[in-house]
Amino acid sequence: MILLLFRVRLINPTFERSTVASKRQNPKTIRSFHCKASSFESKTMSHSSAPRMRKCRQKEEEEEEEEEPLGGDMEDLFNEKETQNIRTSLLDWYDENQRDLPWRKKTRSETEKERRAYEVWVSEIMLQQTRVQTVMEYYKRWMHKWPTIYDLAQASLEEVNEMWAGLGYYRRARFLLEGAKMVVAGKEGFPNKASSLMKVKGIGEYTAGAIASIAFNEAVPVVDGNVIRVLARLKAISANPKDRLTVKIFWKLAAQLVDPSRPGDFNQSLMELGATLCSVSKPSCSSCPISSQCRAYSLFQENRSIPVTEYPTKVVKAKPKVDFCCVCVLEIQIQEKNQSGGRFVLVKRPEEGLLAGLWEFPSVILDKEASLAARRKAINLYLKEAFHLEPKETCTVVSRKELGEFVHIFTHIRRKIYVELLVVQFTEGGTIDLFKDEAEDTLTWKCVDSDVLSTMGLTSAVRKVYSMVEAHKQDLSVSSNRTAISRKRRIT
Repeated sequence: MILLLFRVRLINPTFERSTVASKRQNPKTIRSFHCKASSFESKTMSHSSAPRMRKCRQKEEEEEEEEEPLGGDMEDLFNEKETQNIRTSLLDWYDENQRDLPWRKKTRSETEKERRAYEVWVSEIMLQQTRVQTVMEYYKRWMHKWPTIYDLAQASLEEVNEMWAGLGYYRRARFLLEGAKMVVAGKEGFPNKASSLMKVKGIGEYTAGAIASIAFNEAVPVVDGNVIRVLARLKAISANPKDRLTVKIFWKLAAQLVDPSRPGDFNQSLMELGATLCSVSKPSCSSCPISSQCRAYSLFQENRSIPVTEYPTKVVKAKPKVDFCCVCVLEIQIQEKNQSGGRFVLVKRPEEGLLAGLWEFPSVILDKEASLAARRKAINLYLKEAFHLEPKETCTVVSRKELGEFVHIFTHIRRKIYVELLVVQFTEGGTIDLFKDEAEDTLTWKCVDSDVLSTMGLTSAVRKVYSMVEAHKQDLSVSSNRTAISRKRRIT
């Protein structure tokens, strides 16, 4: 009987919540308390029961091991009064303070819901990992070109990538196009439930919740980085926000809060709060409409050494992989009957992996940092295998110049890029193999002139490379003009 009563006391949720909220006891303290209880139990049991007790104790410890990532401070949900106060306060604040953004508009009729869903979808995909101010102009251009999902479904990946150029994370654009084609091909209209939306290519739980709640008024939650920050502070959650179990709790809390009468507005208000007042490093707690319900703010008022910014817990990011890349900007000067000019060779990346399906200058990834001679050797081998082009043998080398280097950061890669400009020349007929006509959708490489190159949708790294080429050519032009002026002066 003693054993039973002792266990009930230990797992009482009120006991655990109160100790964590007041910061008098942490999950590790609670766990050690359980261990002491087990010691007490072993003294009150007979020796014949000891093996059984060891098994029970081991099982309890394993269960604690599984639940420990939750931190012990997330088991309690919002009570009814808290939920209602947060809903009312946030919606009132949002109605007065929401930012004027091009993708925010009220749906006036049933016929507008599908278009509204498409607009929300595009905006939410663009906003992933990208600042609002950057997205606004991209969104306006996108909607001008493809105002409906049916317009987008007719576009090519090439067109979409060109429109997306500069936003980064190009897989988002590809999935958006594939998802649009999937919806249009379905002949059933735009899915209007979060569960159905998640079956569309590129739409995950967050995006499905945003579309369903904002466009179709379905009472489903959304959880992104801003929402996690607000919820973590409201509940003073110290567990790892990236942990799978922790994320589930955030979704549970968000689902409890979402207002059934205005789910879209509420979800937007929660995200808006995180994006503006409840910021990462400088939260404006004095202006926050729900600071009175915020446990992190309450703890800060009690103990100034625990700032609100302690929540959510900072997760140490893994160090990015470091690699090296040599890029050869290959410019081909053509001399044919009554015409001459330069064209640049672009190579299409594989359809899978990093920057899938995008155009770039010929390049080679290196295992380690290499000398100029080693880099040129690697580039020469690539040009020979890809284009049957061997400098000084199959063409005339007009110039070959090292332009410099820079570092480009991808999500998990830190890449050092070396850039060179190789200008070669062919005589009439010498480029027949290199410039043979192929269907546009089967090209793995193509040649374009400088005017076309300047207007193409290229990644920021490729644009950086081309800007180095333009700067070099500008320097050559200035130098050439100075030389001409100097010669003219000597003659006169």
